Amino acid sequence: MTRELGIGLIGTGFMGKAHAFAYRAALAAFPDIPVPRLEMIADVAPDLATKAAHQYGFARSTGAWRALVAAPRVDVVSITTPNIFHKEMALAAIAAGKHVHCEKPLSPSLADSLAMVEAAEKAGVVTQVGFNYIKNPLLKMARDMAAAGELGEITGFRGIHAEDYMHDPESPYSWRIDPAGGPGVIADLGSHIIGMARFLLGPIAEVSADVRTVVTSRPVARGARERKQVLVDDVARILVSFARGCGGTIEANWIATGRKMQLGFELTGEKGSLVFTQERLNELLLYKAGGDARTSGYVKIEAGPQHAPYGQFCIAGGHQLGFNDLKTIEMGEFLGAIGAGRKSSPDFREAYEIQKVVEASIASSRARGWVRVA
Repeated sequence: MTRELGIGLIGTGFMGKAHAFAYRAALAAFPDIPVPRLEMIADVAPDLATKAAHQYGFARSTGAWRALVAAPRVDVVSITTPNIFHKEMALAAIAAGKHVHCEKPLSPSLADSLAMVEAAEKAGVVTQVGFNYIKNPLLKMARDMAAAGELGEITGFRGIHAEDYMHDPESPYSWRIDPAGGPGVIADLGSHIIGMARFLLGPIAEVSADVRTVVTSRPVARGARERKQVLVDDVARILVSFARGCGGTIEANWIATGRKMQLGFELTGEKGSLVFTQERLNELLLYKAGGDARTSGYVKIEAGPQHAPYGQFCIAGGHQLGFNDLKTIEMGEFLGAIGAGRKSSPDFREAYEIQKVVEASIASSRARGWVRVA
């Protein structure tokens, strides 16, 4: 096994900070992985890169991401920039023989994502995409329960990812809603719940979607009178048909006033059901059919050391994992895969499959009918 890996991080914003925390914590939780050596951090603003290097413990900083990709002591490149830059940065890193972690969505277009997949697979590098919510040990248990038949034949799935960070129509136009970076909420939040649905139940075969822009213009800057037309979606509601035979619904919404992190699902089967929300990410509700009607109901399962790898963070149940812990699990698994010379998950290929569902949903909304996922 590779014993040490030089980490190069591109971007110092919200996700850049989350990556830095996760790389710093990964070895403490997963002592058998290669040692992550924080080698270099890059940002388009060199002063931010310098500050971040000091704050997070990186040996060097740069204002030029290409210098980071080319650095001999960088073995792994983490990309946390806006979507429009993902393809160029990832392809450059792959060409340099680096393993690549890229935040979601993988790229603005399906064709670009496929190019990234093919390049990575041809080069034989390990890839990972930032769907960290499925690293929750309770979600892994939910998937295993469904696969083992503990819920019986699966009859339905209802999933949602709703937040409110775009609900204010006076919040400025930004890269997040620039169509050059791809679709709107269906890619930004929808990719998470689509990926979670696939994680739990497997491929989605067909979709019928309603994808809408609600806030049709935004100011070019906070308080500005000049406004710019919005061309990406704010809300997506999707009927889905899984390849396994059951149906379901998925919603993505970034104007859901009051919601900060409503990422969750209800999974129903003939023998029982499971309910989860990221708002209470250390709890999973389980209902088993056929019990005494007087006392039947959902039972709360609390995360604890019996749900690996919770115990590698805390030996006591009820003390809870958080967002950055899920990111640490993600990075621990990624680095462990590199060290063992095997694939990581979800990789570029899985992100591409998720994006196919996104693209099919947009096509369905335009056509006003069912569309098969290619």
